[in-house]
Amino acid sequence: MIGSLTLDQLRVLVTISDKGGFSAAGRALGRVQSAISQAVKTLEEIQGVELFDRSRQRPTLTPIGRVLVEQARTILANADRFEAIAAGTRQGLEASLTLAIDPLVPTEPLIDSMRALRDTFPDLPVSFFTEGLGGAERRLRAGSASLAFCLLLPTVPDDLMAYPLMDRTLIPVVAINHPLAQLERALNQDDLEAHVQLVLSDAHDVDGPSYGVISSRVWRFVDLARRLDFLLAGFGWCKMPPYLVEPHIAAGRLKVLDISAGGMPQAGSLSVYAAHIRNRPLGRAGSWLLHDLQQRLTK
Repeated sequence: MIGSLTLDQLRVLVTISDKGGFSAAGRALGRVQSAISQAVKTLEEIQGVELFDRSRQRPTLTPIGRVLVEQARTILANADRFEAIAAGTRQGLEASLTLAIDPLVPTEPLIDSMRALRDTFPDLPVSFFTEGLGGAERRLRAGSASLAFCLLLPTVPDDLMAYPLMDRTLIPVVAINHPLAQLERALNQDDLEAHVQLVLSDAHDVDGPSYGVISSRVWRFVDLARRLDFLLAGFGWCKMPPYLVEPHIAAGRLKVLDISAGGMPQAGSLSVYAAHIRNRPLGRAGSWLLHDLQQRLTK
């Protein structure tokens, strides 16, 4: 009997429940009580259930009536959201916003902007994809993401519009029980080449270009968290974002390596960009998010 169901009938049912009676519901909806009673009667006949117990002076919801009131609330809320999304699209708002994020991009700087996006566009569906290195850029080209937060190595491709957001520092670390941690001196390239380097890699092109690789012995990972697990277990050394390893350094599980011998830079730096396909301009929400994030990071 869903085909005969109307949103108005459900709205009447919910209003009776909220206002405590037929008369109060009528006043809230600007209708006479008889119209409210008729709407309920029609709904009961269509669905073949008794929504109200009328054996008392004031009709009260039956057990099935209480259940269906909650179902009605959900349907009405979804209908309101349906209308809001359609209205937003008419005003240039995307039907949904899909974001792709490289694993080395920290979530924390995005949180305040995402909270503001939610408050500004409360009905906008948002999807996140956290990809292996290079995966966010691939999603842009495949059309399955409209905005990416990513590293673009070695240079920004011509088909992307890219906006620098921040630089990420990477520091060399190793487990406290690893042989490199026992060397009480500055390390040179020969020291590092003798041990496994744990490298973050592109899931779809493990033989592609590698950046920052020093050791001739390499273990490749797609997942940053998995690489951290193996780092802590002492399988090798690598450069990691400080925000991920500082708690482990403070707890004595990891040690920062001094790799300054031989002229090697102690810390590396990678630029994080917001990017979209050049010939696919961002919609209203994507543009709003990019501007808000740039403003916050500038401050």
